[in-house]
Amino acid sequence: MVWVLLLVAFLNTGAVQCQRSSLNDSKRLDPEVNMNISEIIRHWGYPTEEHDVVTEDGYILSVNRIPRGLKNGDDPKPAVFLQHGLLAAGSNWVTNLPNTSLAYLLADAGYDVWIGNSRGNTWSRRHLTLSPDHDEFWQFSYDEMAKKDLPAVVNHILKTTGQEQIYYIGHSQGTTIAFIAFSSMPELASKIKMFFGLAPVATVAFTASPMSKLSIFPDYLIWDVFGKKDFMPQSALIKWFATNVCSKKPLSELCGNLFFILCGFDELNLNMTRTPVYTSHCPAGTSVQNMIHWSQAVHGGKLMAYDYGRAGNMAHYNQSTPPLYNIQNMKVPTALWSGGHDTLADPKDVAVLLTQVPNLVYHRHIEHWEHLDFIWGLDAPQEMYSEIIKLMSQQDLV
Repeated sequence: MVWVLLLVAFLNTGAVQCQRSSLNDSKRLDPEVNMNISEIIRHWGYPTEEHDVVTEDGYILSVNRIPRGLKNGDDPKPAVFLQHGLLAAGSNWVTNLPNTSLAYLLADAGYDVWIGNSRGNTWSRRHLTLSPDHDEFWQFSYDEMAKKDLPAVVNHILKTTGQEQIYYIGHSQGTTIAFIAFSSMPELASKIKMFFGLAPVATVAFTASPMSKLSIFPDYLIWDVFGKKDFMPQSALIKWFATNVCSKKPLSELCGNLFFILCGFDELNLNMTRTPVYTSHCPAGTSVQNMIHWSQAVHGGKLMAYDYGRAGNMAHYNQSTPPLYNIQNMKVPTALWSGGHDTLADPKDVAVLLTQVPNLVYHRHIEHWEHLDFIWGLDAPQEMYSEIIKLMSQQDLV
């Protein structure tokens, strides 16, 4: 797997650069490099809360809340839930400056903003009975995120706010779990006022992302290479790399290519001075089983449940093959944004998806965008965030 070897090579290069770092370099670091999500939010003056949400199978998810903007009062506000993508964390929505971070813009526009963290990432590595040190903790994929994480968080938000419906905004895998949940769980779908999908991923049959290289190998070999626990977690090594390598201006492009190689990015549309902040929070990890599920999706070309093998499928699904999810059963009003240079949410996969969404109220294709432009693009406020807020304000009147 070429990209894995590149990762190791670049990290080794970073070890050499570490010896050349100085105390003055560390003093110039953005303080957010060493902050958690709540600390980042408070750093910019916004109010914030931390909530623990327990899923039906015992995972404890960390959910962050920005109940109001800088100039808003305490009156009730429509709730919106932001869900990150693969190998990411809720920090994705707040690691740009406030004028280019969707979470802050929504709060200032008068919304009650909730930020999710999927099981197994940096901030959701807890369980009522299981330890992350044990294989059993990591026996999940985006199936469980859709069927267990998402309902638990949505119900918690509704219970806390007293509202009957919320807005849902997902990026990448955050859209995948929505397509699964909202098409197969009609009661949950009825609690969503509108679904906003950024870089939507239902199938990855045409993906050109390096992630697709995993699909070359059989599942058992991936287990052998990566083990049965976590995949690319946030670690001391990655934190060191962000602090000592990404902070060096000549190497900022290197860091971008290293950590964004899976997704693809446009250097000219990113605030490259924020690279240390991006890389200290992302990748945030997931399970090896989840990566295998994505590998299976590349092979299968369909939105389907995790494939446990013939015997395992019979035990889990009472059929020899994993069941397919039918997006045409999803009745939630849906708005989608796609990118012309997105190698993960490939335009050809998106074209197929558009024919399957029954209540598609809006779609915009932004030709020059890649996968990370949706969350970190410098032009995202003008190109997309303003449209999201406009659609939400129109829906508020319904």
